[in-house]
Amino acid sequence: MTAAPEAHNEDTQVYLPDFCSAGTLFIVLLVAELVAIVLALAAHEPQSQFLLELSKTSFFVLWLALLGTAVMCQLRSRLESAGKLRAFIISFVVLEILCLVVAEGAWQLTMRFGGAGIIDDSHSEFLLRTFAISSIIIALAMRYLYVSSEWRRSIVLEAQARISALQALIRPHFLFNSMNTIASLTRTDPRQAEEAVEDLSDLLRASLSSTGNRSSLKQELEVAAIYQRIEKLRLGDRLRIRWDVGDLPMRSRIPSLTIQPLIENAIYHGIELLPDGGEVEVSGKRDGKNLVITVSNPVAPGKERSSEGNKMAMANIRQRFELAYGSRGKVDVDDSDDRFTVTLRFPAAEEEAS
Repeated sequence: MTAAPEAHNEDTQVYLPDFCSAGTLFIVLLVAELVAIVLALAAHEPQSQFLLELSKTSFFVLWLALLGTAVMCQLRSRLESAGKLRAFIISFVVLEILCLVVAEGAWQLTMRFGGAGIIDDSHSEFLLRTFAISSIIIALAMRYLYVSSEWRRSIVLEAQARISALQALIRPHFLFNSMNTIASLTRTDPRQAEEAVEDLSDLLRASLSSTGNRSSLKQELEVAAIYQRIEKLRLGDRLRIRWDVGDLPMRSRIPSLTIQPLIENAIYHGIELLPDGGEVEVSGKRDGKNLVITVSNPVAPGKERSSEGNKMAMANIRQRFELAYGSRGKVDVDDSDDRFTVTLRFPAAEEEAS
């Protein structure tokens, strides 16, 4: 039920779980039913009355759980601003009062319409027993949910740190390669070198100024297209890239600097080693709720550069996809005799309109 971590600052500041989510509601109801079973087993009733006792207890406990979750869902945003300790204390008091109110209501309704046989305890005993049991269960549940929330928060913080570290490895490598391309043009073709500097400026503005860990597909493709123009100045007609991405939703989110390193690897490990160059194919399509992007390049038979840089780039992309999407994102590599193909598969989540 733990979603893949999303890189938003507000997600790292929560003290309480999201009681409005279906996952938290499921956990609360599951724990409530387990408590009802324990209470039914602990009751001194004949074995034949177990199911009756369980049904009565479950009805009462599950209603408490549902109402408590609904109240916490409404109060969560206000409790967050109170701080950790106050949020815990206020939540405990509110839930305890809710339990006593529901217990009093159940007692009154039972005595008025159901008869004394449904609740065996006296009025005071029933309220006192409800108070004692609910205090223990609420305290344990709140502690568990708090620890679980802190654990998820630590995962988000660690994920953000790892993503930043991975991007720090990718961006200088990309910048150095671009600067080397420009340096090679300064003597042979100053005009093209000037155009490359302008392209690099646009590219740096698009990629390095971004503070988020994800960008839109439109931004990613723009960065890759600018890099293509820079490399085109160096390689000329030897470099051809065929784009077939018209069916992709351009607002969809993807870990930043994902497509450009794939284009860079396709050029460095494929196109540059071919005497006549070759064509890099970039295609994208929808597959249900997922998007599939494929980058494929020809390879030179019998020629191979050190694969360390290629492995590092692929490892970085795989790690960032794992951090961003968990099991929902995949990075597959098909290294055949004549082509090298990388396939990205990830959820088609779009950015919110600003």
